[in-house]
Amino acid sequence: MMFTDKPFVERVERIHERGFDVEIWDHATKDIAALVSTGATFSSMTGYVRGSLTFDQDELLKTAEQSIEVAKALNCPRLNLHGTELGEGGLPRVPQYGMSGEMWLTAAKTLTRLAELAARHDLMFVLENLNTEVDHPGVPFAKAADTYALVKAVDHPNLRMMLDLYHAQIGEGNLISLLEKTLPYIGELQVADVPGRCEPGTGEINYPAIAAALRRIGYSGTVGLEAFAQSDSELALRRFRDAFTNEEI
Repeated sequence: MMFTDKPFVERVERIHERGFDVEIWDHATKDIAALVSTGATFSSMTGYVRGSLTFDQDELLKTAEQSIEVAKALNCPRLNLHGTELGEGGLPRVPQYGMSGEMWLTAAKTLTRLAELAARHDLMFVLENLNTEVDHPGVPFAKAADTYALVKAVDHPNLRMMLDLYHAQIGEGNLISLLEKTLPYIGELQVADVPGRCEPGTGEINYPAIAAALRRIGYSGTVGLEAFAQSDSELALRRFRDAFTNEEI
């Protein structure tokens, strides 16, 4: 989402040169050998291509295994999941607007299988919350409360939350309390500001306060910028770095 006017491999090189790790979405559209040759450190990537937690589970597991092979080539430790397969524009290929008890049980069983698969390869799957109000209508298990409930129920060290604070602000709010509650099950954080999904400092979220809360509760994991640059990618990266390294509130 940074340097979008450049070819993809050049985007990776620029981010790497500026001292950041790199996160990617669909690996099926990427030249993996070219990405490896950049020397970049990869933090997370999408961990499946097709399938769902509640139907087409075998397809989800199959493409998760394929994703693991790519993750190992990139030395990428975390593979990202959603409640169901996303298509063009981030919309679910099969929208699901309600979640039955049977769906919850099926999703938990699928996530258990994924966690066991990850354990065999010393990797981690992370289940991301999404917002259904703006970006992803029709995605099941979308709220942070849903992903937390599922990850906690499975309770496997190779399954954690990809807690996205942009999506959580739109869908739930109360971000610092959310961080305090979910801390033991967070595998990675993602951030962007609201509205607009641009870098911290461009919207309503007080990210220096979020950063101070993360220090207070002892979070030492990765924070990923899943945001567009409001104007300039260099400025966006500086704002991102400043929001999480400045002690002043």
